[in-house]
Amino acid sequence: MAMSSFSWASVLLLLLLTISLRMADAQIGVCYGMMGNNLPPANEVIDLYKSNNIKRMRLYDPNQAALQALRNSGIELILGVPNSDLQGLATNPNNAIQWVQTNVLNYFPSVKIKYIAVGNEVHPVGDSTSWMAQYVLPAIQNIYQAIRAQGLHDQIKVSTAIDTTLLGNSFPPSQTRFRDDVSSYIYPIIGYLVYAGAPLLTNVYPYFSYKGNPVDISLSYALFTSPNAVAQDGQYQYQNLFDAMLDAVHAAIDNTGIGYVEVVVSESGWPSDGDFGANYDNANVYLGNLIGHVNGGTPRRPWKATETYLFAMFDENNKNPEIEKHFGLFYPNKQKKYWFGFGAGESRLELLSAHDDGFNATIPLKSDI
Repeated sequence: MAMSSFSWASVLLLLLLTISLRMADAQIGVCYGMMGNNLPPANEVIDLYKSNNIKRMRLYDPNQAALQALRNSGIELILGVPNSDLQGLATNPNNAIQWVQTNVLNYFPSVKIKYIAVGNEVHPVGDSTSWMAQYVLPAIQNIYQAIRAQGLHDQIKVSTAIDTTLLGNSFPPSQTRFRDDVSSYIYPIIGYLVYAGAPLLTNVYPYFSYKGNPVDISLSYALFTSPNAVAQDGQYQYQNLFDAMLDAVHAAIDNTGIGYVEVVVSESGWPSDGDFGANYDNANVYLGNLIGHVNGGTPRRPWKATETYLFAMFDENNKNPEIEKHFGLFYPNKQKKYWFGFGAGESRLELLSAHDDGFNATIPLKSDI
């Protein structure tokens, strides 16, 4: 007997929803920070990733216990080179060869290392990390050459992680350029990324933009809950701040004229306590909506889902200032902090249900204004 049109429509909707769920599931990772004195051991953390269907991880340094626990887990990894190691890796290629042997070759492919992040948020001007800026690109190149010598440069991409303070005026996004005083730092890195076919890792935090300018940036725009477009940039309309910030990075890269580089969001999160606008409800809404959003691309690059790493796995009580202690998705006792899930059948379905029921009506949004 032929299916009714209603049944066919239902099957098609289910199929499309399943594809959407799998895409969203594939884009999300979680950053595993270790700056706490009450965190579970690495093997239990990896089990927690697996039991929550978290399939990607960012690790900030080559912690050997974590790398050992990651063997045969199937979890894809951004492996970090700490800023403190940059000088040694930049000035002596043999150090880079040894670093790759110890932390990559000893584990790959049983540990699915996808990217190596050489340095995190090094600021070339006016910062405590500024003296390190001269070492970032040479360290990247030495690590890259060590990876290339093993024939792994197409499987493991070498990059660095920046934040959005390197951008100049970011509105409208299409006009964004890197600041003049950082161009001599970032342009050669972009050139290397074009050559190597590697993405630029970027930490994107709508929370800090909202906190810094709550008069002009509405909470709904920051939390993905605005019902309509808020900003117009030529042919592009922006309904949320995350897309606008990410497209500002895309435009800044494009406006260098050097070449096409993809962007991976290597951190994004919202704190649950500790400062203005930082509370459980806002964090719950932001993170849940982000998980459901990243498979759709941005207005400037709608064809490209956004690989995104949530910050962070745990609240970390050794971090400062106070707000940095409250970004965790889990408590140190391994209990989930928030209602959403990370895998297909959890996060996206719950998000759809929440929106259908009236998202703003059921979950209060606290701006603390």
